[in-house]
Amino acid sequence: MKFTTTILQSGNNTGIIVPPEVRDALAGGKNPLVVVSLAGHTWRSKVATMGDRLLVGVSAEIRSITGVKGNETHEVELTLDDQPRVVEAPGDLQAALDADPVALAAWNRLAPSHKKAHVTAIEGAKTPETRLRRVQKAIEMLTT
Repeated sequence: MKFTTTILQSGNNTGIIVPPEVRDALAGGKNPLVVVSLAGHTWRSKVATMGDRLLVGVSAEIRSITGVKGNETHEVELTLDDQPRVVEAPGDLQAALDADPVALAAWNRLAPSHKKAHVTAIEGAKTPETRLRRVQKAIEMLTT
């Protein structure tokens, strides 16, 4: 569903204001998973309820790609995302998970967003030592 809306800027947080009628037309529930198209870029997200507003977050990465800024008006398209959200563990994390059944079971229960946070931290390491520490930290967090 296409609509025109304002990009909300609140401190460092930026989000697409979603009119309730747009969310309702998607027929995906209170906080539907969506595919977002904005300024020529498409990504997967979720409509979130924040206070009395419905918002789709626009990360710094997305803002960098699209050139979109807060308080601007843009045309947005949201479609219901009915595809599974799969986050693959990088090889070193997967090996550590495979070696620890408790950690693997916990990983399998994590929401995709939590898995993505672990993967992003590990893949963002600048040195092999930091990467190893981050893999170890992920395993520790999953087992405690």
